[in-house]
Amino acid sequence: MQDSSARRNKKFEEYVVVLDFQPLGRLDKRPAYLQDPLVQVVGEKYFTLLELATTKDAPINLHDRLNINPRVKRKQDLVLHVKRRISIEDLTSTAKRELPFAIEKIVTMQEAFFVDFFNNAHPITTRMHQLELLPGVGKKFLIDLLNERKKGPFKSFMDIEERTRIHPQKVIEKRILLELEGNEKRYLFARLPIQQG
Repeated sequence: MQDSSARRNKKFEEYVVVLDFQPLGRLDKRPAYLQDPLVQVVGEKYFTLLELATTKDAPINLHDRLNINPRVKRKQDLVLHVKRRISIEDLTSTAKRELPFAIEKIVTMQEAFFVDFFNNAHPITTRMHQLELLPGVGKKFLIDLLNERKKGPFKSFMDIEERTRIHPQKVIEKRILLELEGNEKRYLFARLPIQQG
């Protein structure tokens, strides 16, 4: 039995972005009449990859934003429930192709959160800083970032780019994709991926 602190630390998604919707399910698995619709999504908060159960006639499109919080009552529920958490290897070819675009959309929507990361990132060890986990940020860029941060907090992605020559949105998107692949020692933005068994 889990204690209450373990339960509080669970990471649930409230909103997700649709990566693929196949109303007839995966036709490579079973005949269509035995299939449930297949919906693969990425969460907006922890970048959790999920499969959802939906109604057969759900009007779902790529990159739609869906609320999957079961405690929120909606007039017309398209999403019945979360079927399972998946890994990047479980994604359909369409979902894999759409994932970078969905991540770009999420990062753009949450610019303030990621700018705040640049303003508050701190050392992990005496030799490693959180900012160095971003692709392309080595010691020189780290020093530039920290020196600019001392002059005043960053206000936007454009402000970071103008003051440091780093393209913050692109490096964050690359970092999230690396974390979703599951080979990282440390995770900044994405939920620790499920282990393939």
